Amino acid sequence: MAGGDTCIFCKIAAGEIPATLVHEDPHLVAFQDIHPQAPTHLLVIPRKHIPSLNALAAEDTELMGRLVAEGARLAAEQNLSGTGYRLVVNCGEWAGQTVDHIHLHVLGGRRLGWPPG
Repeated sequence: MAGGDTCIFCKIAAGEIPATLVHEDPHLVAFQDIHPQAPTHLLVIPRKHIPSLNALAAEDTELMGRLVAEGARLAAEQNLSGTGYRLVVNCGEWAGQTVDHIHLHVLGGRRLGWPPG
């Protein structure tokens, strides 16, 4: 496991910790957030362990494109395209990142306020 024995998202991606999966492919896994902040709150993660946006390498460009495209596809699948949705990547403690594995939040199903924090 590239993220070590303690990364909860690596364990979810490997099937070692149960989650309510909504998508999985060779590159990504998506699942319902266990502490939803909106009626629809999904997390999309790469199988590759990348701690945060600050750790991205040039080789991760395609993977990040896949991550965003899958977030948009899942939003459409959840019928959020017409009313709107938010895709969020938090980077660092002050931004609210609580798991050191890059992940995309897909939020929708209610009117979302701005600014977010």
